Amino acid sequence: MSLLTIQDLTLRIAGRPLLEGACATIDPGRKVGLVGPNGAGKSTLLNAISGSFAPDGGDITLARRARLGHVRQEAPAGAQSVIETVLAADTERAALLAEEASNPTLERLADIHERLAAIDAYGAPARAATILAGLGFDEAAQNRPVSSFSGGWRMRISLAGGLFAAPDLLLLDEPTNHLDLEATLWLEGWLQRYPGTILMVSHDRALLDGVADSIMHLDKGKLSLTPGGFERFVRIKTEQALQQNRAAAKMAAQREKMEAFVARFRAKATKAKQAQARLKALARMPVLESVIEATPVRFEFPSPEELPPPMLRLEGASAGYGEHVVLSHLSLRLDGGDRIGLLGRNGEGKSTFAKLLADDLQPMGGEVARAPKLRVGYFAQHQAEALHLDQTPIEHMQAALPEADMTGVRAQLARFGLDAERAETQVGQLSGGEKARLLLALATRHAPHLLILDEPTNHLDLDARDALIRALNDFEGAVLIISHDARLIEAATDRFLIAADGRLTPFEGDMKDYRQWLLERERAARAEAAAKGAPTSASKSGQGGAQPSHAEARAKRKENNRALMPLKREIRTLEALMEKLQSARAVVEGKLAAPELYESGDGTKITALNKELAALDLQLGEAETTWLERQDELERSQAPSQEGPQGSPAGAG
Repeated sequence: MSLLTIQDLTLRIAGRPLLEGACATIDPGRKVGLVGPNGAGKSTLLNAISGSFAPDGGDITLARRARLGHVRQEAPAGAQSVIETVLAADTERAALLAEEASNPTLERLADIHERLAAIDAYGAPARAATILAGLGFDEAAQNRPVSSFSGGWRMRISLAGGLFAAPDLLLLDEPTNHLDLEATLWLEGWLQRYPGTILMVSHDRALLDGVADSIMHLDKGKLSLTPGGFERFVRIKTEQALQQNRAAAKMAAQREKMEAFVARFRAKATKAKQAQARLKALARMPVLESVIEATPVRFEFPSPEELPPPMLRLEGASAGYGEHVVLSHLSLRLDGGDRIGLLGRNGEGKSTFAKLLADDLQPMGGEVARAPKLRVGYFAQHQAEALHLDQTPIEHMQAALPEADMTGVRAQLARFGLDAERAETQVGQLSGGEKARLLLALATRHAPHLLILDEPTNHLDLDARDALIRALNDFEGAVLIISHDARLIEAATDRFLIAADGRLTPFEGDMKDYRQWLLERERAARAEAAAKGAPTSASKSGQGGAQPSHAEARAKRKENNRALMPLKREIRTLEALMEKLQSARAVVEGKLAAPELYESGDGTKITALNKELAALDLQLGEAETTWLERQDELERSQAPSQEGPQGSPAGAG
C-alpha cells in the first residue's frame, strides 16, 4: 500500500498553471528527490501535500494514521530557547506532557505514561540535543532564545524540529541552503539512516545521490518518477533525449519524402489517391518536442584585463569586529587564475575573510597589499536583503552602471539568464534563483579581477549550478569560493584553505580526503567525549597530536597529494571539456532534428551540421580516451596511499 497518492492534481498560482493532471505514488520507506527548474512549482507541491495550499483539482491522499512533517524555507521566531522549540516540534509528546500535568484520572494517566514510554518521550531532550549539535549548535547555543539568531541559523532550528519529530512522511524544501559543508555531510548521513519516507526538494546533486533512491521530476506540469539517484536520472533522461532526437530526425526525413511526393503528384489524377493517403499519413505523424532547451542556461563572467602579480597579498593580517579578533596570522598571495575553495564550519571566519578581501572590512593588524587597479566582485546571499522589491533588475543595473546605455545594461543581465521578460519584472516577483542571478550580474558588472562567491548556489536550480561551474572554469580572473556544494568546490577550485581556530590553513587533498578528515575528526571528538577528557589516542588524533605512525602516514599522504595535484587538475580540465563538447553535440543534434531544417531544403546547412557533429564526435572521443588514461594513472598513483591511517591537515582542527 502506498504512503502518498497524487491523482490528477492541478495547482495554479494567480491563474498560472503549475501542475495539470499530475499523478504519482510514493511507497513507505522511499527517499524521493523532487527536482525541476526554478518556478516549476516544487515548493507549492509540498505545500499542497502538507495541506497549507488548496489544490485547484485532483486528490492528495496520505495513508491512514500516517504522520506528516514539513520543513519549509521559512524561519521560526520567538523567545523560546532553541532546545524548547525543537522539542515542541513533536506535537504528540508535547500534548501528552501537557495532559499529564493537568491531573487526569489514574486510568488516563497510566495510558499517558504507556504512550510516553512507547515514543521514548523522556529520551527526547538527548535526541534533540544530538540533532542540534550535528547542525552546529553547541550546548550554550541550544539554550539561547530563537530570536537571538540570524535568519540562516533559525532555518537550521526549523530543520532540527522537522528531523526531531520523525514523521512517517518528511517533506524537506532545500534543507542544505543555510548549512555549511560539515552540517550538510551530517544531514546526509542522518537522512540515509532515517527509517521513514522522505520527499525532498533539493538542487544539491551530492545530497540527491547520497540520499535519494528515486527522483521525481516536475516538468511541464507533470510528475514522473525514476528509480535511482540523480546521476542515474541524468543518464536515463540523456538517453531518452538522444532517442527522441533520433526519432525526430527520422520522422523529419519521412515527412520530407511524403511532402515531396504530395507536391509532385497532387495534380495528377493517376496519383491523386496516393497523394491524399500521404497527406493523411502526414497529419497522423506525431510532432516530437525537442528535449534540448530552446534557451539553455548560460552564465558568462566578463573578462578582466591582466594585472601584474601579485594582485593581492596578506602578511600577518588579522580581522574581526570591534575588539573581537576572528582571524589572525593571515599570510596569503593571490594571482590571476588562482582557484581557492574556503572550507570550515559556520562561525569560523569564512565570511569575515571574504569581507576582508573584498575591502568591506578593514584589517585589525598586519598588512593587506592590493594591486592599484584591482577590482573585486563580491557575491553573498545576504545582499538579497538590500534589493528593492518594487524595482526591476533593469532599474537595479542602471543604478549600478549609471554610465552604461540600455544595451549595456541588458547585456550584463543577459549574461546570467535574465532575459527581457525577467529583466522587466519586479524583484519581489522573482524566484530565489532569479534574485541570485541578479546579484551575480551586479557583482560582476565591472569585470572584476578577483571574484568572491559566498554560497552562490543557494536557490540556483541544477541547470543554473552547472552553468555557474562552466562560467567559472572559463573565467580568466582569480576565484575564492565559500560553499556547502561539494560538486561546485570540486569542479571550480584547485586548492583548499580551512578556517578553524582563528587561522587559515592549507589542506593538501581533494574533497574526498576532506570528507574523510571530517569523519575522523568527528570520531575522535566522540571518543574524547566518551572518555570524559581522558588522553586517548583518538582524542589526540582529533586535536592534531597524532601518534608517530599517524604522522608518518599523514606526511606521506600530503606529499603524494601534492605530487598528484597537476594530474587532478588536468582531469578536471578534461571533464569540463567533455561537458562542453557534449553540450555542443546536443545542440547540433537538436538542430538536425528540427523539421524546419528539412522543410527549407537547405542541403548546404544540413551538410555543414553533419560535419560539425562528426568533428565534435572526434574531439569528444579523443578527450574521453585521454581522460580514461589520466584517470587510470591517478588510480594507480593513489593505490599505495589508501594503506594506513589518514590524519588531519597540518595545523587544522
